[in-house]
Amino acid sequence: MIGHAHIDPVWLWPWPEGVSVVYSTFRSALERMKETPGFTFTASSAQFYQWVAENDPSMLEEIRKRVDEGRWNIAGGWWVEPDMNIPSGEAMVRQGLYGQLTFQRLLGHRAKVATNPDSFGHTGTLPQIIKGQGMENYIFMRPGIREKTLPSDLFWWESPDGTRVLTYRIPISYNDSGSVRRRIEDVLAQFKNQSLMSCMVYYGAGDHGGGATRENIQSINELKTEKGAPVVFYSTTDKYFDEIRSDKNLELPVVKDDLQHHAVGCYTAESEIKKGNRQSEAALVTAEKISSLGSVAWGSRYPKDEFTSAWQKVLFLQFHDSLAGTSVPEHSVHAREGYGYAMETARHAAYMALQKLESQVPSEDPDSRYILVFNPHAWKVTESVEYDLGWNLQDSSLVEDEKGKSLLHQWIAGTTETGNRNRLLVRVDIPSFGYRQIRLRKGNPEPVRNPVTTEEKKLENEFLKITFSDNGTAGIYDKETGKEIFAGGMTGCRAVVIDDPSDTWSHDIKAFTDEIGAFGNATFKIIERGPLRGRIRIRTTYGDSTLATDWILSAGSRQVGAEVKLDWHEHLKMLKFSFPVDIDSPVATYETAYGNIERSADGDEEPGQRWIDLTGNSNGMAYGFSVINDAKYGYNVPGNDLRISVARSAVYAHHNPKVLDMNEEHIWQDQGTQTFRMLLIPHSDTWKNSNISRIAEEFIAPPLIIYQGIHGGTMPKSGSFLNSENQNIIVSAVKLAEQDEDLIIRCVETSGLQTEASLDLGFAGKKWKGNFRPYEIKTLRMSRQSGEIREVNLLEE
Repeated sequence: MIGHAHIDPVWLWPWPEGVSVVYSTFRSALERMKETPGFTFTASSAQFYQWVAENDPSMLEEIRKRVDEGRWNIAGGWWVEPDMNIPSGEAMVRQGLYGQLTFQRLLGHRAKVATNPDSFGHTGTLPQIIKGQGMENYIFMRPGIREKTLPSDLFWWESPDGTRVLTYRIPISYNDSGSVRRRIEDVLAQFKNQSLMSCMVYYGAGDHGGGATRENIQSINELKTEKGAPVVFYSTTDKYFDEIRSDKNLELPVVKDDLQHHAVGCYTAESEIKKGNRQSEAALVTAEKISSLGSVAWGSRYPKDEFTSAWQKVLFLQFHDSLAGTSVPEHSVHAREGYGYAMETARHAAYMALQKLESQVPSEDPDSRYILVFNPHAWKVTESVEYDLGWNLQDSSLVEDEKGKSLLHQWIAGTTETGNRNRLLVRVDIPSFGYRQIRLRKGNPEPVRNPVTTEEKKLENEFLKITFSDNGTAGIYDKETGKEIFAGGMTGCRAVVIDDPSDTWSHDIKAFTDEIGAFGNATFKIIERGPLRGRIRIRTTYGDSTLATDWILSAGSRQVGAEVKLDWHEHLKMLKFSFPVDIDSPVATYETAYGNIERSADGDEEPGQRWIDLTGNSNGMAYGFSVINDAKYGYNVPGNDLRISVARSAVYAHHNPKVLDMNEEHIWQDQGTQTFRMLLIPHSDTWKNSNISRIAEEFIAPPLIIYQGIHGGTMPKSGSFLNSENQNIIVSAVKLAEQDEDLIIRCVETSGLQTEASLDLGFAGKKWKGNFRPYEIKTLRMSRQSGEIREVNLLEE
């Protein structure tokens, strides 16, 4: 019998109420322990204990004593019980890093069992992450028995790299303040056909906390002495798994899959929160990379405490009812403020580190202007970057790299109307995890031919031709292969409106298919036309909503950019972008947290991270189409039609079976303006051979630019500090260790290949070589004193 209280720190209430619920629930559990010597209690979420430590140290000391006794069980080694589909792989690592270290600091113990009963699905890469955080067991409840068929409610869950954790699906529910006897009967009925001698039964009031009641405990005590009753006893999740593992003859099935689906509307609900999460994750990772290597290579400061605080804010906002978009409107305001805090912390850290770097790179000519462009990736990047300059050089200027080589550039509309600032767009090769200086000086640049054709309804370069229909849909023609990408020609990126009367979670929904219209009545405007880039703005309308999409094609590029601005005013409707790819036998691949997964092209709504790919057969050869975005997580693929879920206008925190009275006023989600970016990539061969994982990293974390004053310096005008020599090995995080000043470098294999990898640590004059299993996450720790590099777990140990 597992005494438990599920606590939603936010849901139908804001976080300050959630803090009060934690205090009262924990106090109640301590009181029950005083009253009943055998009673045990299980509670998760390091954030909860941090709150107690801040406001009630004496309660924390009581809890610590009960943990030492084995009666208070720490479960779930994470900061909170997060959504398990939407956080990035690195964010999931940080949930455990900050969670387990906080448990150790406050309570002297760490969690052995990862637990997340209420999250709305669980990505299949989790076993590797869980085990790397010092836990070998997992507990969940959703999807339930009617949502996903499993061979047993107790099984080995195996991630793509081969790591396994012993996993238990909670039968019936994790909440119950009612009849314990009835709960036991229901659980045993579900387990009767499974070859297990014992099972866990959760009891205690939850959601708004509460925990075990005196009536619960009285019922359990009565059952313990009742003849013929099931054998029941107070226990913990740790003890249950210890008992299961002690049976060396027990054979359990192995599950190699995501644990999906439940509440598929949560992949899209509340766009602002979804975008805030992705932007904050990326900004913090980038800032840590720059600040940590800067602290080693050019003497900048690494603001460890500020990073910890910002990460913990983002991790709290990954609580499942927050990140899923199923909480009250007041929480959305709090989330916006939290993401703003994280973004500003990251921005300040990154640019202060770059300021320290640029002050050491000479920029001495008072008649020139200099900018420094920094690449936060461990491979060379060729990118077009933009910067507003306060010196009017548009008509006569030379734009050069540090060797005096002219760089392809054009001048585009600035962001002010003052007349003395111009915006430079320039293409530059940036060394791997390094920088390059760009110099602007007066002169007469040579005329440059224009390799990009920009017309009202057409963009074309050496490799691609993009055309647009009168309704604003797009066609993409691959000039190298002679392939028209979309079935029917100009049918891509159709903005489809779907009837969506479901509640905020979309309970009992598998797919959104009831099309009722599409955006149309397009107008066209050329925004940019030059030798480096063309940009066309297409405006379309539907009902009271408008959609403005800037289509962007650069010289020499095989990728099509799209910057989207949606002004949405629909109710109980969903917006999807449709890309009907002209291929046979399509295979859909979705990026997941530190991995990817192939799923059936059956049209069901699916979660994904930054990219989705659809590859199949085209005239006897492999051909595919990838879409990367910076804000969305919901997708579906009916046949060969790749679709991205853009917006859902449900009512905030509307839960079935409540029926909406449309004569009343409601607060609707996703109303007003939102923006996001996409990158469309047609490709021959597979997504793996097209480097989609690396391109996604570059898209989400573009180069940073810092203006240089006029000064001397001793550092070179171009430099590289770290390089990954294998295309399928991503350096996903670089930071300082939590417990000391050692350098932490995390790498991930992204293509499912056994790989002998090599890292060139130029900043330290060292090279590291190691073998990766398919999809393996490796964490390296470099001593600041000795320079020794060794492999450690996800807790940096």
